[in-house]
Amino acid sequence: MSEHDYEELGLKVGLEIHQQLDTEKLFCRCPSMMVEGSDDEILRYLRPTASEMGEIDRAALMEAQKGMRFRYQRPKEATCLVEMDEEPPEGPDEEAIELVLKLALMTGSSIVDEVHFMRKIVIDGSNTTGFQRTALVATDGEITLDGKDIGISTICLEEDAARKVEAKGKEKVYRLDRLGIPLIELATDPDIRSPEQAKEVAQYIGGLLRATRKVKRGIGTIREDVNISIAQGARVEIKGVQDLKMLPSYVEMEVERQLALLGIKEILDKRGSEVSKDIHNLSDIFEGCNSKLVASSLEQGKGVYGIKLIGFQGTLRGEEGEALLGPELSAYAKTAGVGGIFHSDELPAYGISAEECDAVKAEMEVDELDSFVLVVDKEEKAVGALENVMERAEMAFDGVPEETRNALEDGSTVFLRPLSGGARMYPETDIPPYIVSKDMLDDMELPETLGEKVERFHEEYGLNKQQSTQLFRKGYDILFEDLVEEGVDPSVATNTFLHTFNELSREGYDTDKLSDEQLEDVLMRVENGEFAKEGIPKVLTLAIEGKSIEDALEELGLGSVDEDEVRRAIKDIIEERKDFVEQRGMGAMGPLMGVVMKEFRGKVDGKEISRILREEIQNRCG
Repeated sequence: MSEHDYEELGLKVGLEIHQQLDTEKLFCRCPSMMVEGSDDEILRYLRPTASEMGEIDRAALMEAQKGMRFRYQRPKEATCLVEMDEEPPEGPDEEAIELVLKLALMTGSSIVDEVHFMRKIVIDGSNTTGFQRTALVATDGEITLDGKDIGISTICLEEDAARKVEAKGKEKVYRLDRLGIPLIELATDPDIRSPEQAKEVAQYIGGLLRATRKVKRGIGTIREDVNISIAQGARVEIKGVQDLKMLPSYVEMEVERQLALLGIKEILDKRGSEVSKDIHNLSDIFEGCNSKLVASSLEQGKGVYGIKLIGFQGTLRGEEGEALLGPELSAYAKTAGVGGIFHSDELPAYGISAEECDAVKAEMEVDELDSFVLVVDKEEKAVGALENVMERAEMAFDGVPEETRNALEDGSTVFLRPLSGGARMYPETDIPPYIVSKDMLDDMELPETLGEKVERFHEEYGLNKQQSTQLFRKGYDILFEDLVEEGVDPSVATNTFLHTFNELSREGYDTDKLSDEQLEDVLMRVENGEFAKEGIPKVLTLAIEGKSIEDALEELGLGSVDEDEVRRAIKDIIEERKDFVEQRGMGAMGPLMGVVMKEFRGKVDGKEISRILREEIQNRCG
């Protein structure tokens, strides 16, 4: 990926951080927990409704066009009639309200006098009601990171959505255990100016949230939505980033995508390109086609339909095979329920021959600089898909469209829906306003600031400012203190989080797979002398791979070794190299240390080996 001057590009990034709170659910007294399995199921269809102004949100309308149905799994230990939308919600959880108010105070935000919950239309199936309840709690806050001010535009309290467990055809399956868990939603101003800064800001805000000690930990408990734009581009929202380490990649790849779309706009402008509105039935051309997909579709009574994009040649896929406008058109087509598209920049391929492509070009009068797009499906669905393709192709003349995109694991994104507007919000009539009193705010005890924590970590644990700050930013400060309280040596815990974890990540191991309990188990075994701290990386590596700590220790042959065994081995090593030792004296310490460590690494602490080796060399040399 090429290097960019992000300041010159006018990069602006804003974050929306969603953090689950470790309280009861927001609108009922069910526990906030994930459950495997289900006791029963319900089936629903959802439809968009108009706002108070009589408008229907365009994102909700596009979602409705997919014609999906939704099956909800209901584990009884984590749900009640509220999640099923069969009973009105209760008032908001008091502890959740207190936590979001604390965060508002910690960021110097202006807190509202009354908290009013709103309904936000969401008909992708993730809410049984067809809307999500959310409330604005504070605005106009700020954090300072490395001397730079980052504005906090809003802090909201909302209910989490149901979690999707399966999607098959026209049906999505959700589990209702997550629905209703309280979420803090904190949105920054677009003050972030580089990919790396985006990660640093997210880490810092995560530290503020963890400081309350009432947020959930683990995969899926915190999610980031990233708003990105460049000077000539447009605001694009990337939904569902869960891995902070990937945040810079999402920003970098979105910048690349927007630059590519702006380059396409220039090409189309120069060529005087346009989008033909004629949809052609090309089924006859593909009789006897070698493409299995096309042949089987025709046998099922489906057809091949196409449109011409005048002056679009080479913009759908680049000469080097890089994806350009083609995936964008395909994503829009898929919202009509088709599997995707074929386009001329990638054909002939997939069993479609050059002769068939020539016939298509002749039928639609496609010239050298033109492109064509094909959709294979029933006529009504194919026509709808091609109309969506036309719509997206028209957007290419403006460069970058505003839209919401879904985050993929490799750092790329895919179109999800248009950016939502204000038409999807309307008041919640079942929940009365929550009054925020001055006395309530004055009586709140806030967590210590980063500066206070750094100073305390130095006094209590002997950590320097850089170590303490890194523990905070990487999200390990709370767990660090918990481990130390259990008896883990502060220096061992610090080295594990700041050095061992970095090494494992560089080697491709995902340290997020390690549970707090596994870390405590490993580090307490070191503290109790079961094996040396040098063995920690190897044990954690096997734990990440799925082995139990006991099995990892057994496989590595790690365990306590008494001093007599170590001393005998060292005496043997010195005897084998007696001439060298007598010649070098204490100068033999360094070379022999490596020999001894090779035999006992992970089994005996390096300091203990050094002490015994020094004593035995001194004994040998008199």
